[in-house]
Formats: sequence, C-alpha cells, structure tokens
Amino acid sequence: MKSGQDVVRRPHADEEDPASGQRTDPAASGGGEKSLPARAKRVASLDIFRGLTVALMILVDGAGDEWPVIGHAPWNGCNLADFVMPFFLFIVGMAIPLSLKRIPSRGRALRRVMIRTLKLLFWGIILQGGYSHAPDKLTYGIDMKQIRWCGILQRIALAYMVVAILEILTKDAKFEDQSIASSSIFKLYCWQWFFGVCVIVIYFAVIYGTYVPDWEFSVHDTESPDYGKFFKVVCGTRGSLDPPCNAVGYVDRQVLGINHMYHRPAWKRSKACTFDSPHEGPLKKDAPAWCRSPFEPEGILSSISAILSTIIGVHFGHVLVHMKDHLNRLKHWISIGISLLIFGIILHFAHAIPLNKQLYSFSYVCVTAGAAAIVFCIFYFLVDILGFRNLFRPLEWIGMNAMLVFVMAAEGIFEGFLNGWYYESTNNTLVYWIQKHIFIQVWHSRRVGVLLYVIFAQILFWALIAGVMHRLGIYWKL
Repeated sequence: MKSGQDVVRRPHADEEDPASGQRTDPAASGGGEKSLPARAKRVASLDIFRGLTVALMILVDGAGDEWPVIGHAPWNGCNLADFVMPFFLFIVGMAIPLSLKRIPSRGRALRRVMIRTLKLLFWGIILQGGYSHAPDKLTYGIDMKQIRWCGILQRIALAYMVVAILEILTKDAKFEDQSIASSSIFKLYCWQWFFGVCVIVIYFAVIYGTYVPDWEFSVHDTESPDYGKFFKVVCGTRGSLDPPCNAVGYVDRQVLGINHMYHRPAWKRSKACTFDSPHEGPLKKDAPAWCRSPFEPEGILSSISAILSTIIGVHFGHVLVHMKDHLNRLKHWISIGISLLIFGIILHFAHAIPLNKQLYSFSYVCVTAGAAAIVFCIFYFLVDILGFRNLFRPLEWIGMNAMLVFVMAAEGIFEGFLNGWYYESTNNTLVYWIQKHIFIQVWHSRRVGVLLYVIFAQILFWALIAGVMHRLGIYWKL
C-alpha cells in the first residue's frame, strides 16, 4: 500500500510501530546503518495486551450503543470504553524503550520517530477527520470547514512523538544493557519523571486557572433538528469541571474552532440532555444549550495530560530492559499499578478530582494506568512465565497486526466496502443480512445479537485473518 503505510513481509519484526507493535530485542550488531538485527524473542504478553485493547475498541464501538455500560461514560465515571485510549498510550510508551535501545544514532532515531508521527497524523485525519463515512454511509469526503483535526491516532501521534524524543534525548547508552535495581531506574530516568511533573503542573494550571467566558455557537450538524440555530452558554467562571464551562473545551474552541470538534460527544447521553440516558436519544426540549454543542474528547489540553499515560508506560518498558528477573519485574510493576489505582480511586470518591475521560483528569490517568499495569502483569505472568501462550493466540495475532485490524474493523473500512455491494436497497447488504438472520433473529434480541455479531463476525474473524497474515509473515506497520 502507499501514502504513508507499509505492508511488508518480513522474517522477523525488528521495528516498533507506535500504533500497533513493539520492537524485539535484537542483539547488538556494532551499530551500522547496514547491519542486520538478529532475530529475537518478542514480548508476547505485550502483543496480547495490544490485541486485547484493539478487541475492546471493536467491542465498545460496535456494541456500545446497545450496551451503554460498556460505552463511554457520559461525563464523570469510567466505563469499559474509557480504558481503551489509556491502554493504547500505555502500550505505546512501553514499546518505546524496546524500539529505540538498539538505534545508535540519535539523528536516525529522531528521523524515524518524526516519520512515524506524520504517518499516524495522516491516517488519523483520513479515518477520523470526517473524510471516511464507513461503514454505513456510501459516501466519502469532508468540507474543510468541518474537518475534525483531533482523534485517536492523532493523540497517539502526539504522545509518541513527545515521549520518544524525550527518551532519545535523555537515555544513557552506558546503562542500556545493565541490570540495575528498581529504585535506580527512577534515578536513571529522573528527567522523564521531571517532565511528567511539568505536564501535571501545566494541566492543573490551565484547567483550574483559565477564565471561561460565556460563549455562543451555531449547530452545523446537518442531521440535527437544530441545524442552523444559534445558542448561548453562560459561564463566566474558572476552575469548573462541568461540561459547559471547563477549560478543556474552552481551549479547543479557541484554538481548533468549534466547527472542527467532535459532533457526537458522550455527554449527549447524560440525564441533563436526554430522557433515554444512558442510551443516546432525542434531546429534551428544555435541555441545556451545551447539549447541542460539539466537544473534542481528544482535544489539546486533554492530550497534554494524556502524555503522562505514555510516560508511565515508558517506565514499565525500562523495567523490562533493565531488570532481568521475572519476579522482581512483577513486584515492581504490581506495586506501582496498585498504588496508582488506589490513589486515583481515592481522588475520585473524595470528590477531589473526578474520573473523567473527556477531560483526561489526573485521577483518570492514575486509575487507567494502574489498571493497564495490572492487566499487563496478568498476561506477563500467564504467558511469559507460565507459558500459557496458546490460550491467547487470537489476541496475539491481532496485537501483531493491530493497525490492520484497527482500520478494517474498528474504523469499519471492510464493512463499508461490503456495504457498497447491495441488492435493490442500501439496507440490503451482506453485513445487514448476517446481523439480522444469523445473530439477531436467532436470539430474538437485538442487544444480544449485536453483541455476538461484534464478538464473532468482527473480533474473531479479524483475529483469524491476522493469524493467517502472521503465518505468511505479512504485517502492516507504520
């Protein structure tokens, strides 16, 4: 394929893909541009964790409307879908030390990081900027006045670029292969933690110190019954974490422009906006004006906070590089994971800082990073220590070809292609026929049918496709 991505056939995976892969640990070869890395064992648990995260994304995107408990929380709180983005960022961070440890030239490493960042941005804008209307609409294209600049891959690109450059500039080649104590890892990479503290300070300063004035907007969503109408939101406050008057939305409106923000934010499912809450439904007649407004869940300020998830992931990667004993690794990882999880929960239930994915609050960073740590430790123990790898082969296959599965399944490109071949009506396609006759009608329940369709016809189907491609040595990497 062209235009930024590569589909390659390779005997071994020797490069890290920030969206979908990690670099193996090839033996040092003297550091020449022409030197070939030796084949090395991949960290299977990291591939499996990545595959699980992609599978979760497909699940919550495909079945979240029917099962709100797994969809994004309308505002405060943390549902299953709210763990997907932090898990991705954690995995990206953990892969960075494995990717960059064998590149001897800082200039070469920086060039590789920047090229991959640009590829991620390109595909993020194509897939989530509004150009692609898959899988349901048989059209494509976007008015540049309405294009969405932010999205999942764009956030991954920003976090990857910042943290990878930080890793390149602060790593010390003298200690790359040395086994050191857990406490020494913090000292060795103290500048990265200092940067993380700066991220928190900047985030807190902006979110609690920015004055948010009253603001107006017009509805540009042509599918909305309020299309073309003007609304005013009264704020005149600072430090608010509520939907209409928080600094996260204010910064995005000022920098991105309200027309370039997401038109279906999760808050439209809140009780203040619809009687169908937590399902999506028609807005109340007396719903507040902000219920009709766009909001960017992957915006500028929240993406700055999201960098911290990647920094935590990088630390786990450092542990993997420097600590050679399985038990010591697990002790270190689990202690950090449990500490983060407990601290974030305390912040939320003490009403100090609420869990909020839309704002990417500090408590949300702690809880999701702690959860990521624990889930990874479970896989590491079961797979890399006990050797129960075969139990998780489908997830491993997805994880090794995550970009392919993300594009084709999570973004609906393959289903959009199939929907283009219809019989008499655009609602009469192979996809809709399978959903209706094989899943929904058999179980006499749309909710159950949709859930099973997503599990078997999307997740399992693409796991098998990824398995075949792995067998052939074909991977889609950035």
